[in-house]
Amino acid sequence: MKTPLMGSYPEHDCLFLLKKIKPEFHSIEDKERLIQTGQLHYSQMVSQESKPTPEYEKLFHDLTAKYKHKLAEEILNLSCLISNNVKQDVCIVSLVRAGTPIGVLVNKGINNYSQYNSTHYSISIVRDKGIDVNALDYLIFDLKIPPQSIVFIDGWTAKGVITKELKKAIEDYNASRKVNISNTLYVVSDIGGTADYSVTFEDYAIPSALMNSTVSGLISRSVINDQIKKDDFHGCISYEHLAQYDYSNWFVSEISNCFKAVYYKLAAVPDEQQREARNQLTQNYIRLLMNKFSVTDINRIKPGIAEATRVMLRRVPDLLIVNDASNPNTAHLITIANEKGIEICVLPEMPFGACALIKDVD
Repeated sequence: MKTPLMGSYPEHDCLFLLKKIKPEFHSIEDKERLIQTGQLHYSQMVSQESKPTPEYEKLFHDLTAKYKHKLAEEILNLSCLISNNVKQDVCIVSLVRAGTPIGVLVNKGINNYSQYNSTHYSISIVRDKGIDVNALDYLIFDLKIPPQSIVFIDGWTAKGVITKELKKAIEDYNASRKVNISNTLYVVSDIGGTADYSVTFEDYAIPSALMNSTVSGLISRSVINDQIKKDDFHGCISYEHLAQYDYSNWFVSEISNCFKAVYYKLAAVPDEQQREARNQLTQNYIRLLMNKFSVTDINRIKPGIAEATRVMLRRVPDLLIVNDASNPNTAHLITIANEKGIEICVLPEMPFGACALIKDVD
């Protein structure tokens, strides 16, 4: 029988439904070339991760200190929203990896402040490949978790690629397994107006977006390569060499320690009309950027501070766009751009804090 994987979180905080595989690392440049030439899908490759620089580490600490009360309030608001909607014990299914630390926090929020119990599993979903059906089978048929108690959580959304992937994947899964899991997606920040439920449209530097595995249980993003057999969970690498730099549990404590200063009540959250307006605004501006910078592949455009951070850390960036060069939320992006010699462009009318363009290496 398959068994969940322990990252660096305690078992009651998070279990990963992933299979640990043997590392086969690609450099960031090599990975980009193979993706863009169509030789390999991005999910087939992973890069080695190195420890964050002292400057970057300080930035992470500073932003956590700055936003921990805000994020704690948003997490409890999201927890309350989920409890009100599901109205029973909850199985949180976070999407590896950006959703993982948020899932840990929401799990704590529901368990500590609502009338319901919550469990948390983190599973893989991959653009163009769908969700890990073996992980869902494990939850429903092995652990006997009621399908209607499953709630999907991610950290943020931008263009809505994963939202669409989730909707289609769950629709297909429900049809094939004759079950009725909700394909609803909950996120903290929904800058693109594409999630079903969020607590803000604000594009700010959610601190967990700054780090990779060292704020996500020392687990890589999910991998689907030839080591993954038909009945396996999607794969991952464990970055145990970074254990001394692991802030996964520290980050959770920093945010959850603020819970007691925040009311567990449902504040005003964006409604459907606001979400549609926000979605239209984002889609229109993405088209404008594609025209302005002659980008033909939408996958090369990554709007939002969180996604831009991912590009600057894990991809080969071509251009960093910010709407305010003095915004403290984008200071870390400007630091990385300067370190890597990446051009920075300021567009004050841009409806999100930052956007990164991936270099065309095809």
